[in-house]
Parts: sequence; structure tokens; C-alpha cells
Amino acid sequence: MRQSHIAIIGAPLDLGQGRRGVDMGPSALRVANLNLRLASLGYVVEDLGNVQVEQAESSPEGDPRAKYLPQIAAACDRLAAAVGETLARGSVPLVVGGDHSVAIGSVSGVSRYFRERKKEIGLIWLDAHADMNTPESSPSGNVHGMPLACLVGMGPPELRDLAGFRPKIAPGHAVIVGLRNVDRTEKPQVRESGVHAFTMRDIDERGLGAVMEEAIRLATDGTAGFHLSLDMDFVDPADAPGVGTPVRGGVTYREAHLAMETICDSGGMVSLEVVEVNPAIDEVNRTADLAVELLMSGLGKRIL
Repeated sequence: MRQSHIAIIGAPLDLGQGRRGVDMGPSALRVANLNLRLASLGYVVEDLGNVQVEQAESSPEGDPRAKYLPQIAAACDRLAAAVGETLARGSVPLVVGGDHSVAIGSVSGVSRYFRERKKEIGLIWLDAHADMNTPESSPSGNVHGMPLACLVGMGPPELRDLAGFRPKIAPGHAVIVGLRNVDRTEKPQVRESGVHAFTMRDIDERGLGAVMEEAIRLATDGTAGFHLSLDMDFVDPADAPGVGTPVRGGVTYREAHLAMETICDSGGMVSLEVVEVNPAIDEVNRTADLAVELLMSGLGKRIL
């Protein structure tokens, strides 16, 4: 990493999906000793606590095509501000979620910070899902299936135009890795968006190392660096059972570490997040523990 200070920001948001429990994700990662384990790598670690998030029990669901949209937008706006302030202090923001809709806030904050300096950033999205639905295409109305669409300039204006501009990421600088579950109505949007998508077939045929090298090249070409968005369902549920929407056939334990080690070696990561850890369906917190392991590999831990 270019900086020696890491600021942890919790985003305990579970309004973006139907299965409850991911709001406990930030606590689960802290229970897995996230702070101390990152400090063991030599970083100065500051925990900024959690941004304020409304609870489903006290909030109206609203439009069934984009449930809890105002509440999610407000939480993402607060998160974007916290991320921008962290970067301005010279620290690396590490956002711990929460469902994947928190990425709208974290990426907006990073993008705005670099945009004010006349620079662009790339995005590497490690995920089983494309997350490129819009309210018109989504079969569920769950916003955690829409964040990447919002970041590249599609979706509801409350999220698409967060921070006052769009897109947050030029589609050609956004890369999905690990894709294996795409809604039928979502597929045309992925194909036509300009976002680069590497499916599990690509990984099977080419190997994860080659795929990650190309993903990093695409995300860094002409940018100041990239934001890493790690959805723990990137990993096969045999190793990461406690996730919001598990899908069989994901990357293995070692492949996941290789992805993070390759990202670290590139020197291009400017910010990162980990999302969709759900302790309510986990097994003795092992998904959160794996998430911390992967973050450490992405931040410099080596076997030798």
C-alpha cells in the first residue's frame, strides 16, 4: 500500500437485500480481530466506528422495485463523506459491510476525492453476481443487486447521482471477476454497459492468475488506481458459507488468496471494502475469519 495508515469504517446496512443478518457483518469482522491483525502487518489502524443506518423495522419499504431507496441513499451519502474525509487525511479507507449496496457510498466517496484532483479511478469487483440490475430489470427490487449499475451511470437517480455526478466509474475501468449468477433480464445490461466481466468459465479456462493480471491492467490503465470491492460470495460457499446470497462454484480458498496477493503486488489499490458477511447463517464466524485473512493478503501478508 502507498499509505501506512488504514481507517476502518463500518457500514451495517442490510436494507438492500431480503435476507437479514448482514448488518452484523462489521461486528463479525471486528470479533475476528480485524484491527489487531492488520496492525500486525505494520499499519497504523484507526477504527472510526459505524456510519448511521436506519433499521428495517422502523422504516417503510417504499417502492417495491427499489426497496428502502431513500434510507439506503442517506446511509451511502454518509459513508461517502466518511470515506472522502479519510482519504483527505492520508489514510486508506477500509469499509466493512453490510450488503453490497454500501459500495455506492464507498466508491462515490473515493471517486469524488480523486475527481476533485482531476483524476479517475478504476474498480475491481470480486463477486458471484454482476449487481447491474435496475429497478426496471430487478426481479426482487433488492438494491444490493444494483450497485455496480449505479456506479457506472444507470439505476435510480437517488443513487446514480449520489455526490452530484455520474458516472462514478467509467465502464471501461470497471472489472467484475468471478461472475457466475446473472439474472436473465440483467444480462443485456452487463453486455452493453462496457464493463469488463470475467466469469468462472474464464477463470477455469485461463487460470485466476492470468485473469487477475488482465483485470488489474484494465482498472489501472489511465487511472490513479482502483477501489477493490470484495463480496465474500466470490468464494465458494464450501469455504465461505456465511454470505447473503451463496452460489456454488466459486473460487477456492487458495484462488481467493491469490487474487488478493496479486492485487497487493500491483500497488494500484487506493481503497477497499468487504461486504455480505452474514453471521446469522455462518459457522462459528469462519466466513468473517476468512474475510480478515483475505484482507491481510491484500494488504501485504506473505507466506515467506
